[in-house]
Amino acid sequence: MDIMTGKILIVDDQEYNVSLLERILGRAGFKNVHSTMDSLQVERLLGEVEPDIVLLDLHMPGMDGLAILKIIQERLGPDDYLPVLMLTADLTTEARQQGLQAGVNDFLTKPYDRMEVILRISNLLKTRFLHQQLLHYNNQLEEKVKERTKKLEQAQLEMLQLLGRAAEYRDDMTGDHTQRVGTLSGVIAERLGLPKERASLIRLAAPLHDIGKIGIPDDILLKPGRFAPEEFERMKSHTTIGSSILDGSSFGILKMAQVIAMSHHEKWDGSGYPLGLQGEEIPLEARIVALADFYDALTHERPYKRAWTPEEAMVEITKQRGKHFDPRIVDAFIGLLGESNAG
Repeated sequence: MDIMTGKILIVDDQEYNVSLLERILGRAGFKNVHSTMDSLQVERLLGEVEPDIVLLDLHMPGMDGLAILKIIQERLGPDDYLPVLMLTADLTTEARQQGLQAGVNDFLTKPYDRMEVILRISNLLKTRFLHQQLLHYNNQLEEKVKERTKKLEQAQLEMLQLLGRAAEYRDDMTGDHTQRVGTLSGVIAERLGLPKERASLIRLAAPLHDIGKIGIPDDILLKPGRFAPEEFERMKSHTTIGSSILDGSSFGILKMAQVIAMSHHEKWDGSGYPLGLQGEEIPLEARIVALADFYDALTHERPYKRAWTPEEAMVEITKQRGKHFDPRIVDAFIGLLGESNAG
């Protein structure tokens, strides 16, 4: 940016000083010079002119330079830079220190030297424009980072959906079960009053609850009817298989998914598997997914079972309150269904 186009605001109560500075700047080629001798007009002019530099007299009636500096500083944002060149005949150390502490960037002493005026203003304008260019560049860079982060997050979410679909592919080729469990788990988490961020994490991690099914043979996974004891033991291993698959990730969603995969078949009364955890020993995320998984599995048809009605499923879930399921989660779920039915 051409510094000659920079907007300059002169504030001085002496007409001679203002005229002199206007002549010096005009002859030097500066095209946007504004001025006032009324310090009480400065706040309005700051908004109207939006100056790139302020030439400010220190001692003025009505409002002195230090008071105006305070107004200027209050208007500036944390990333803004508006240079102030203090005009003064007061060369005392105390005056300079006061000015610097108030936000002055440089000083012009009266009487003015023409070349010094031009050089000091030019240097401060160059700094101002470089700062604006850097700020613009940083904003562009930040937008690019946000865009790439968003794309990365989208790719991660797609990966999670595909992993969840892979886990269900052999007994639910659409993969809809995993997504329904994720959605329902997130809604239950919100109903329980969990922070939105955690509820969202549960919603995204829950579809991987059965990722360990990848390691279960078809003759067991797709068997109609009840399992023989040894078959059930092999089926139960999908929890530890899933935990092993997801082990070691630094990705928060996968860490939570590992916990859910390992513990979503634990039961509130301690009769579940693989570790026989009881009550609040079972991670909350796994307790939520356990109910969501159970409800969705009951209410949708599989090769080995018919679909239950929501009412039939709720009767069974209510029976399992305090046995299979955390009573608080059952109550939250009943409340959700009640609202849904009322709607």
